[in-house]
Amino acid sequence: MSGNTFGKNFKLTTFGESHGDAIGGVIDGCPAGILIDLDFIQTELDRRKPGQSKIVTQRKESDKVQFFSGIFEGKTTGTPIGFMIPNENKKSQDYDHLKDFFRPSHADFTYQQKYGYRDFRGGGRSSARETACRVVGGAIAKQIINSISIQAYVSSVGNISLTKNYNELDLTLIESNDVRCPDFEVANQMENLIKDLKKNGDTIGGIITCVIKNVPIGLGNPVFDRLEAELAKAMLSINASKGFEFGSGFDGTTMFGSQHNDYFNVDGTTKTNYSGGIQGGISNGMDIYFRVAFKPVATLLQKQEMLSVLGELKEIEGRGRHDACVLPRAVPIVEAMAALVLADFII
Repeated sequence: MSGNTFGKNFKLTTFGESHGDAIGGVIDGCPAGILIDLDFIQTELDRRKPGQSKIVTQRKESDKVQFFSGIFEGKTTGTPIGFMIPNENKKSQDYDHLKDFFRPSHADFTYQQKYGYRDFRGGGRSSARETACRVVGGAIAKQIINSISIQAYVSSVGNISLTKNYNELDLTLIESNDVRCPDFEVANQMENLIKDLKKNGDTIGGIITCVIKNVPIGLGNPVFDRLEAELAKAMLSINASKGFEFGSGFDGTTMFGSQHNDYFNVDGTTKTNYSGGIQGGISNGMDIYFRVAFKPVATLLQKQEMLSVLGELKEIEGRGRHDACVLPRAVPIVEAMAALVLADFII
């Protein structure tokens, strides 16, 4: 299986499966002499870990990262940074009844067809458990680009959406509630919806908005290595992501060019920012902002029709511990992937 490495200059390679002994990764290309705050890395992992609230999966993982190389006396040495996160709370028996079945909208069928063999326990390599490794890489990337601010938040769950844009919100409130939405009233509506669906064994999707401030001018390259293209690849590599738009996005298609153009101020900033901080594939110094759409979680704790390896259809009920909505835990993952992209270009 290829495709386990992300980045060109600052590279993250991840390994491991949801129900293996551990997951982990290797970071290559990190400059030497970077002061590393290990507590910050653990805090980022805690934002993603399961069991942190009543609206996420109750799998109990401490997600304590262990570093084996590349860091000495609190600083990076420039050599590969190796790390591991043990899987402490596996309940693989919850998946025994799925050994010979393909769940709808999962990677089961495509993995089996492509590789001829698969780890059916919790989705194996296709599990979102792998994203913990991305958070570690992103937390180190954030410390390389520490002058840049990256903040993501849940802007919609199902048909419940924020009506304000990011510069009308108090983004310091993102971590003040379990949904990670910077509006208490809307967050409460979102949380109630997720709880109701969880009781019924159903799931819901939504949108995460990410805002990047203090971006230097000049990140990104023309043609195939455009900054927005790399951000899109990063976001669409996250489990359950189904869409990406930056700046005015699809709404820009309803505007006239005379309305959409970002006219200059004398200092090179722009009066509006429909471009989303990127023009010609290169950052222009304005805020970068984008949205990522996530589908409803495909695992339902109710009966669904599944396909067997023998080509038979059968109704089977899901078991185990699963998120009714991935959005709250995906916020730090979106930030981490954005940080990896920016660190890659800066290095």
